[in-house]
Amino acid sequence: MAVVALTLGLAASACTAEPRPKPDVRPTDLPGRLGLVGHDPLFARGMNAGLAVWNGYAYVGSRTDGSPGHEHPGVLVVDVADPSSPRVVGEIGPPNEGNPGETSRELRIWHEQGLLLVLNFSCDPFIHSCLSSHLAPSIRFYDIDGSLAATPRLVSTYRPSRLPHEFFLWQDRLDSSRALLYLSTPGAEEELLVTDISRAREGRFREVASWGTTFPDPGADDTLHSMSVSSDGRTAYLAHLTAGFIILDTTSIAEGEERPQIRMLTAERSRPRWQGPGPHSAVPVPNRNLALTTDEVYGGSEGGGCPWGWVRLIDISDTSAPSVVSEYRVDPYNREGYCEEVDAVRDSASSFSSHNPTVTEDLALVSWHSAGLQVISIDNARHPTEVAEFIPEPLSSVATEDPALSSGRDKVVFWSYPVIVDGLIYVVDIRNGLYILSYDGPHESEVDGTAFLEGNSNLVGANAA
Repeated sequence: MAVVALTLGLAASACTAEPRPKPDVRPTDLPGRLGLVGHDPLFARGMNAGLAVWNGYAYVGSRTDGSPGHEHPGVLVVDVADPSSPRVVGEIGPPNEGNPGETSRELRIWHEQGLLLVLNFSCDPFIHSCLSSHLAPSIRFYDIDGSLAATPRLVSTYRPSRLPHEFFLWQDRLDSSRALLYLSTPGAEEELLVTDISRAREGRFREVASWGTTFPDPGADDTLHSMSVSSDGRTAYLAHLTAGFIILDTTSIAEGEERPQIRMLTAERSRPRWQGPGPHSAVPVPNRNLALTTDEVYGGSEGGGCPWGWVRLIDISDTSAPSVVSEYRVDPYNREGYCEEVDAVRDSASSFSSHNPTVTEDLALVSWHSAGLQVISIDNARHPTEVAEFIPEPLSSVATEDPALSSGRDKVVFWSYPVIVDGLIYVVDIRNGLYILSYDGPHESEVDGTAFLEGNSNLVGANAA
């Protein structure tokens, strides 16, 4: 059984904001607006990670571990029944979460079964400010159905045959008892692993397929970082870093064949590619022959720096030869000319990079590290435009600063996939906690009318096919 420490107090003293450095010139006449509905600093612990939302609760993982000095390192349970007043009501702690040397990086919810999935693996001592370890990776399944939502109960643990980095949860919309995990396993001979989790409540897991290839013209880092899967399960979209953007045929997996085969649709020499690190995430745009990719670039101390990373829209009408049709960059941070004037501290220790996207038919909601949450109109695929942004006043201090993303003077780091529930947007800032936002502006009906939309699962809203 999970150990759940009820933690009702908040670190109020850490919530006082100090003025941010004078911002660079940004548009003030945007056609849309993101309004703050509610905020919880999550004990001002810092190092927040993945987000999942369901049935009046939000669950937030940790980028760091339970080593000495890290308070509340587990998965926090936040009551969001009143979105204007979210509050932490519990924490999944040791021995199930928040252990020394282990980070709870990615969270998803299998809605049909009322299960919370938490991906845990060894964290990096420098990037994640944690103890060095060689813990076996795991995905832990917690019952959050009904009265267990506030006190999740561990029901089973899946230990993948190789080290995962991210995963995509595909829920069979024709069979509520069936779900699959698509896992990226960088460094393995076959870097895509597919696991049937349909019997998770019984602790039974079956790895049903895997895929990998050797590229004829290798880049600096061709590892598979992330992927998404179409709602019907027949197509997968891969963000393969310097190997580029790739589309796979996963029909035989969706149809439940005994020995499914994965087929590469994109011709090897027709992959959209660009300067490293290449695509971090790749998601299809509902009801359109488009996909959206994000890059992720850290500061110069981690080999990145200005102009960081941005968004691309890709025409996927010809799956054998997808093509980039446009780019979207946040001014001034992602423009080459800005790099000539950016100061050394910002260039080294900050990141104004895209990270995790959630898309509707005409909007892209993107966590953009220190540029906050960006809302982009993609109705004209060749000319995406900014319609709204949210950049909060940061907390004056947190227990643990992210060594790679908030060690400089820019103390906002939006990180998680945005999640839309009942017309509101839930998103996590690594440093500053959970934010609940409203959106008013172009195509707002796509947010207001969405029953639920989660960035890294095939759950789709009312306006999507």
